[in-house]
Amino acid sequence: VTAKKTTPKAKKTAVTAKKTAVTAKKTAPKAKKTAPKAKKTAPKAKKTAPKAKKASAKFEKQKLKEDQISKTRVKETNNKITEKRKQKLNTIKRQPPKQVIPSKLDYEIGEYVVYPSHGVGKVTAIEDKLVGEQTLKMFVVIFDKEKMKLRVPVDKTTGSGMRHLSSPSIMEKAISTLKGKARQRRIMWSRRAQEYDAKLNSGDPVAIAEVIRDLFRKGEEPEQSYSERQMYEAAMERLAREYAALEETDTLDATERLEEVLKAA
Repeated sequence: VTAKKTTPKAKKTAVTAKKTAVTAKKTAPKAKKTAPKAKKTAPKAKKTAPKAKKASAKFEKQKLKEDQISKTRVKETNNKITEKRKQKLNTIKRQPPKQVIPSKLDYEIGEYVVYPSHGVGKVTAIEDKLVGEQTLKMFVVIFDKEKMKLRVPVDKTTGSGMRHLSSPSIMEKAISTLKGKARQRRIMWSRRAQEYDAKLNSGDPVAIAEVIRDLFRKGEEPEQSYSERQMYEAAMERLAREYAALEETDTLDATERLEEVLKAA
């Protein structure tokens, strides 16, 4: 019975084997046909391989170039940003502090003042002037002798050395200095000239009186050199103008009074 049951199964497998054999016979010619084609395409594949390599190298090169361009652009952009920041910081640094105007101004229009390097001047106006991007309030000082106009910010008068006329007591001290004994120094004129010039431009009437005293010559004494004479006249004029403003007289009269003091000493 078992042998009878397996016989149909064996028949089925035999039939399947026959079908497979028939299919193999059919596909064999096709395999034979495709084999030459595969042989033909193999050389083409070999030929295209270098091209593919070249294309890949070209792509890599192009990519590298684009990366470099991108880095350069980023660097340039960063540099521009840095430069703009620097310019902004410099602009902030350059901006001067705002002017602090005192509630009460130190000088009035029409008042005489002394400026160290120019002597006595007169405040003729108080005006606003645009300096850079800032408007400053300034004293306008006129020096008649030099025919010069000077503008001094109202908050910078102390720093510039500008001051009021000396008090009577200080001027009296300056006149007493003229009566003193001249200080003779055995050093080169160039050195003395520097010292005298510093005293002259200090604006201090006592220091200026010392220059006049040391350079003044009486009748029996040797004459002044040209340089000494120029320095003497500059100092005398500077002191005489302040003395004249205090005494409400003219410069010529003030000069004569000071010279009388020198001659009487």
